[in-house]
Amino acid sequence: MGASIAEIARYLQCPFHGDGSLPLQRISNWEEADRASLIYCEGSARAAGLPDQLTAGCIITSADVHRSGWNTIVSERPKLDFSRAARLLHPRPAGRGMRDPSAVVSPEAVIGQQVDLGPHVVVGAGARLGDRSILHAGVVVGDNCRIGSDCILHPRVVLYPGTELGCRVTLHAGVVLGADGFGYVFDGLSQVKFPQAGGIVIEDEVEIGANTTVDRGSLGMTRIGRGSKIDNLVQIAHNTQIGSSVIIASQTGISGSAVIEDQVVIAGQAGFGERIRVKKGAVIGGQAGVLPGKILPGNQVYWGTPARPLREFKRILAHLSRLPQMRSELEQLKKRLDELLKRDEKPGH
Repeated sequence: MGASIAEIARYLQCPFHGDGSLPLQRISNWEEADRASLIYCEGSARAAGLPDQLTAGCIITSADVHRSGWNTIVSERPKLDFSRAARLLHPRPAGRGMRDPSAVVSPEAVIGQQVDLGPHVVVGAGARLGDRSILHAGVVVGDNCRIGSDCILHPRVVLYPGTELGCRVTLHAGVVLGADGFGYVFDGLSQVKFPQAGGIVIEDEVEIGANTTVDRGSLGMTRIGRGSKIDNLVQIAHNTQIGSSVIIASQTGISGSAVIEDQVVIAGQAGFGERIRVKKGAVIGGQAGVLPGKILPGNQVYWGTPARPLREFKRILAHLSRLPQMRSELEQLKKRLDELLKRDEKPGH
């Protein structure tokens, strides 16, 4: 889908310089851009690498970066407006009602209008699929699942029975939602499985990366809040509550009954013990560890294991970096003390 520079600027509610009638077809990086491409630049330091004559049709950047002769959409937040413009030039795919002959759909399922079902899709009894949703090859939708409108499920996504998706949810390849949580009780001889009879709700506009798994609740619900974005290879355990607009990077593990409040940012390989709470707006650094039962106040940055405020973590890290020097100094002091003690033990002292 194309749009002129003027149309894009109007959509973004930003002013522009240059030829507003020029049609643009795509977003691009600087190196591969042509006259049908839109690029962006954030910061005057990066702008120094741009040529005086752009190969791109238009650039989104700040007023101080604009140069005479450029087609420029002027933005106070170029990266954000470039992302918004991308949605105009590359709109979200929508189903067209195509169904592969190999798809298996229960007669008790309800399929909305213009839903695409790819090869070997399976839809169970009582499932309901919203309008214009797309299910790619090998997707399995269990009994009594609910999928809202305009959802996209990429190949080999599996929804266990009873899973609920809101609207405009994107699940990348290999996502598994609603598997049993990891809960067992030891009877003295063996592990007895604790009931995993709860449910799972994924709210509107959530995106979940490839091969991520989210378990159903044991007795209650697991919930992922509206607009949250979860990377590849993340594990979220039973009864976890994720708020809205949360970011979770790859290889994070979240234990059962955790609460992650709205707008939390979690970097890669972070770990969370059971029954923790991270309050609104907190930032959890890479490889940080939040111990079971801990509560982290919001609007702070945390790092390390156990996770602690960044300033405290940096102070401890600085001391740790001095350990070899401190050890050397301690050995010298010990050697000096031994010499003094031996001298005092000699006759006449």
